[in-house]
Amino acid sequence: MKPLTDSDIRNSFVNASKREVAQASLPDLASIDWEQREYLGWRDSKRPLGYVVVEVDGVPRGVILRAAPPSTALAGRRRRAICAWCEDPLETEDVTMQVAKRGGAAGRKGDTIGTLICTDYVCSQNVRRKPTFSELGSKDPDDRELFIMRRIEGLTERSSAFVAQVAKTR
Repeated sequence: MKPLTDSDIRNSFVNASKREVAQASLPDLASIDWEQREYLGWRDSKRPLGYVVVEVDGVPRGVILRAAPPSTALAGRRRRAICAWCEDPLETEDVTMQVAKRGGAAGRKGDTIGTLICTDYVCSQNVRRKPTFSELGSKDPDDRELFIMRRIEGLTERSSAFVAQVAKTR
């Protein structure tokens, strides 16, 4: 991912009002290893919001997300789920349904779109982990590298597609 500035991030949001953009908390950009990221994601420390910035057609596009409230039928129990972005079958404990209001008039009317995402936005880390033998079926380092590159490409495609859907103003 290309390094972003505070201004780049604030200007990238496609589903936020000027007030929401101004109130958004930003991560410490100096501590980010941009070469190991397909998207930038972080949680607001003061509010129950998450933020994601993804490159869509080479342009940074950001969305504000809210974790969907847990079902009362499942109160007290966590369900395992696979993140729709990184699709890591091992990291299933900390995945939540996150919802974004759509951009433009649709979002102002209350239209939303949701997906299961790693709660702490660690997808870039997940896709780079060494695959298990059962995932890969080989001990060949070249096969492992190709497998990881495919996971990285898949994460990039799925995260970009979600943000593009949020941005669609119909």
